[in-house]
Amino acid sequence: MSRSPRHDKILQLVRENGFMPIEELARLLDVTPQTIRRDINQLCEANLLRRYHGGAALGSSVENEDYFARKGKLQSEKEHIADMIAENIPDHASLFMSIGTTIEAVAQALTTTHKGLRVITNNIHVASIMSTNPDFTVMITSGVVRSSDGGITGVATLDFINQFKVDYAVIGVSGIEADGSLLDFDYREVRVAQAMMNNARHRFLAADHSKFGRNALVRMGHISEFNAIFTDAMPPESLKKLLEDHSVRMYLADPL
Repeated sequence: MSRSPRHDKILQLVRENGFMPIEELARLLDVTPQTIRRDINQLCEANLLRRYHGGAALGSSVENEDYFARKGKLQSEKEHIADMIAENIPDHASLFMSIGTTIEAVAQALTTTHKGLRVITNNIHVASIMSTNPDFTVMITSGVVRSSDGGITGVATLDFINQFKVDYAVIGVSGIEADGSLLDFDYREVRVAQAMMNNARHRFLAADHSKFGRNALVRMGHISEFNAIFTDAMPPESLKKLLEDHSVRMYLADPL
């Protein structure tokens, strides 16, 4: 889904009011109720809103979408983001790679284009992809494997990560608020991502456009803590200003 200015306005109104009736949105945005219903359906497909009888509210802040549903969405956009990240990581670098379907796309891009990488990950899918390159050294963290998506978390995971200092951390995120807050659903996953950020010289954030304005429960950090963000659509104006104010580089994939 490509977000339009009207989509952004709908999200803003829902965030400000908690719930917005379809008829009220149609009146405020000067379009038909049928148009608003289509917009809401698209925003629900991106897990940004939840539809209720007669209107819409924010998507759940406590439960992420099913892994296979996430993996099937925005595949081309994720591949474009992955290609940009791969272009900015040199051969023979060391890196952390976190949980997430976009990070798995990055793993695929690096595996087909790079040599001599040293990779530490808490994502069994990333480890499986990157271990197919015989020139890579792939280390997978200890910890508890999450059956829902193959992520590994826990105290043992943190202890393992804290033994290293790497060149790059490539991190995914579930939501980015207008004030630059980075959000996720699982506090254990957030602690692992923070440890990776703290032990990396350069921090790259991978986020497709559906993450802008998305709601989630746990605060991971702030966008200003990253050196660069890689995305597929222009973020809202408030985020663009934050990126400029904190000298965070933005890499924008070419339109599909």
